[in-house]
Amino acid sequence: MTQRRPPVDIVVSEAGLCDGLRALRQRLPSAARQAWVAAEAAAGVRDIEIGTFAPPGVLPQMADVADAASHVLGIAGLTVAARVPNFLGAERAIAAGVHRIALPLFASEADSLRQMNRTHAQMLREVRRIAQRIGAVPRQARPRLQVRLEMAFGCALAGPMGESAVACLAEALMAAGCEDIVLCDTPGCADPRQVRRLTQAVREAGGVQAVSGIHLANTRGLGLANALTAVEAGVPVVHASLGGLGGNVVTEDLVFLLEAVGLRTGIDLPALLAARTAVAQYLPGVTLQGFTPVAGLPAGFPPAPPAQLASATKACPMASDAPK
Repeated sequence: MTQRRPPVDIVVSEAGLCDGLRALRQRLPSAARQAWVAAEAAAGVRDIEIGTFAPPGVLPQMADVADAASHVLGIAGLTVAARVPNFLGAERAIAAGVHRIALPLFASEADSLRQMNRTHAQMLREVRRIAQRIGAVPRQARPRLQVRLEMAFGCALAGPMGESAVACLAEALMAAGCEDIVLCDTPGCADPRQVRRLTQAVREAGGVQAVSGIHLANTRGLGLANALTAVEAGVPVVHASLGGLGGNVVTEDLVFLLEAVGLRTGIDLPALLAARTAVAQYLPGVTLQGFTPVAGLPAGFPPAPPAQLASATKACPMASDAPK
């Protein structure tokens, strides 16, 4: 009988195998990729992006993604996700049997043309085509179609995106067959107020289920502040990278933050820190980021449940009540 995992309040999705390796241009042996996934899953991470189904000539460090998927799909309780650049990538991801397919779409049409060589209209047609293809897959094997709205909060050079334009694009994506959207602060230029406003605007346009997650870079040090704001706004999934690979929010620091404020992630932080140590061996010469791994965990972490905290506080007199 399969053991059920305890409930969580926030899902932390690991993106290091995707964003991190892509940014490093470093080829990771298939066995190392599998070991990375297994170590994080053993620590309680429930959602992992294992890579991108792109042509090997474009992203050689992702050439073994299908092989890795075949080995990690059997891990109980783990959602295995992959990114795809287009319909052909989606076909490969479907054949591999992943649970979720994530297609990037740049919020600015100029960026879409520059990065994807496609207009928004062309990308929406690609979403419809992939959605139809997924619809033909038997229900029990059918992956979820997600769209990552890249640079949803703006560009470091061009400035903020118009929130109404992003909301309209999100509405069109949901109508085209996308099942949920991740708002991505790709360049790391968002601030907490903007995160709150855009989350609300997209939900008003595409429905409450439209914003399934948020992906944050930590370029200017606001990643954790933005993550907490998103969580407070009701976003259920936050993406991060082990060791901050790819410039993203550090998974270890994010888990510490969420657990410290009383939100369950289901992740054993000491085990996650051990996974980080193991992964570092596969990335010689790469500096992993993060404050928690350096400082260590404070005494009494994780915090006790509220009832226990109240009891402990009662047993410890305030200075004014202490014996003179």
